[in-house]
Amino acid sequence: MISGMRCLRHSRRTLAQLSTIKPPKHISNEAVKTFSQKDTSDWDLLRASLSKFNNASLDIPLVINGKRFFYNEGGRESFQQTNPAKHSQVLANVTMATEKDVLSAIQASKQAKQNWLKLPFYDRAAVFLKAADLISTKYRYDMLAATMLGQGKNVFQAEIDCITELADFFRFNVKYASELYAQQPIESTPGVWNKAEYRPLEGFVYAVTPFNFTAIAGNLVGAPALMGNTVVWKPSQAACLSNYLLLTVLEEAGLPAGVINFIPGDAVQVTQKVLADREFGALHFTGSTSVFKQLYGAIQKGVATDVYRDYPRIVGETGGKNFHLVHASASMPHAVLSTLRGAFEFQGQKCSATSRLYIPQSKSTEFLQDLVGTVSTVNPVNTSASQINGGDLHGFFGPVIHEQSFDKLAKVIEDAKADSELEILYGGEVDKSSGWFITPTIIKTTNPLHKCMSTEFFGPILTVYEYPDEQFAEICTTIDETAAYGLTGSVFARDRDAILVADEKLKYSAGNFYINDKCTGAVVAQQWFGGARMSGTNDKAGSGNILTRFVSIRNVKETFHELTDFKYPSNYE
Repeated sequence: MISGMRCLRHSRRTLAQLSTIKPPKHISNEAVKTFSQKDTSDWDLLRASLSKFNNASLDIPLVINGKRFFYNEGGRESFQQTNPAKHSQVLANVTMATEKDVLSAIQASKQAKQNWLKLPFYDRAAVFLKAADLISTKYRYDMLAATMLGQGKNVFQAEIDCITELADFFRFNVKYASELYAQQPIESTPGVWNKAEYRPLEGFVYAVTPFNFTAIAGNLVGAPALMGNTVVWKPSQAACLSNYLLLTVLEEAGLPAGVINFIPGDAVQVTQKVLADREFGALHFTGSTSVFKQLYGAIQKGVATDVYRDYPRIVGETGGKNFHLVHASASMPHAVLSTLRGAFEFQGQKCSATSRLYIPQSKSTEFLQDLVGTVSTVNPVNTSASQINGGDLHGFFGPVIHEQSFDKLAKVIEDAKADSELEILYGGEVDKSSGWFITPTIIKTTNPLHKCMSTEFFGPILTVYEYPDEQFAEICTTIDETAAYGLTGSVFARDRDAILVADEKLKYSAGNFYINDKCTGAVVAQQWFGGARMSGTNDKAGSGNILTRFVSIRNVKETFHELTDFKYPSNYE
């Protein structure tokens, strides 16, 4: 009996690290629902879910080892997540983790690790495949409503985020993991068998997730968990509603207790406790560059002072100062519409959003008149900013996420009005009377090195520079050297020589480079996403590469032939 149990444990361990089970062949990108006027049933179901969250605020607990802990228990406090389009509306009362809670979450992740890493890959994968199906069916409209109300998205932006991209992450990660496990040594000498085991990291993973994409939060916790790791999850305070709903979906899909521990709270307090633990194994982060730098430095200090058992993996995607470069040969109407979408969809609150625009002088008047004219049809200048998408489910523009963001962007606009090198061509209106609204703002500069061309604002502000047509190659160099980032960028041209020049000179300016397309909207499995320089570690979410960061490979060599002598042939005379 004891021997049998040993065999069972060995079998579970091996199955967890070697996959002979193939994922479903039909894995492909989840179809995007258009929510056109004729899709009445989709609108009806969405309105029902919106009403559910509008009619009552939700109490959101901590989730540690599968157990719920609420505020007003154990000295815990709470914060309110409000609707950014109507900041008087409280959507959720969110429990804040205490220092003791953080330590409990860390301990829970360590304890759950032993069983989770031994679980066969098939069973781990099944959790995420089922979660993807639940997201795209049973909970589709609830996920949409939570993301729309909590994070200020219109229905299309929510659909491509918390439904299609999130489901894609879960499904394609299973496919990528299966392919990774199948990568084995291709050579063995006679009498030898070699194999590679893809162990989860030793220790636990700390996931710090942003407000702007529910899908990113899902991938930051889901990718390491799929590979057998356990996770301490610190969600953004501005996205707890959708993130908690996502966790409940994962639990319904069969996620065991303690594999992902949900601890909203003070970022500094939570992080200090996590980074002080000897078994901290990896950081999976999306957020601001400044915060990532601080975390990076703290982790390296911990390495230098022997805090950790291992060298923690650091995986991060941060900010960008993303560009559109228009050549004189480009289709101007197409470049205009692409720029409008790239700069102002989701109020410019995408890491990849278009923030700086370079246009040739010969086409500048035509381009800017078209851009300003098109923006004004969606957002007339005589319309109060507070009315933009204020409860309009069909709206294009919406609010920025919170007062801190609003105040920062409002100051940028006020400073621009007093700057002799800047001219506001459109927008510049702000209104926080009912929601955090900043009108789409287009600023023209005479200085290609102005701070507006290098500073990330993370809002609906686009800065434009006109360059002499004959200086196309030179402006490529300027683009490359102006900002510290390297996330996304686009070139618009029909001239193939111009495209080749931009492609070569901007090779390190963008981890995602687009030709005749906007610089936002990377799709899982199609455009792997991530940037280098100060934009992050470029580990490419949406590809199999990201999964390699959450495994530690062990190579095993088994010899069948027995030695009969210690000498090699060359040792004999």
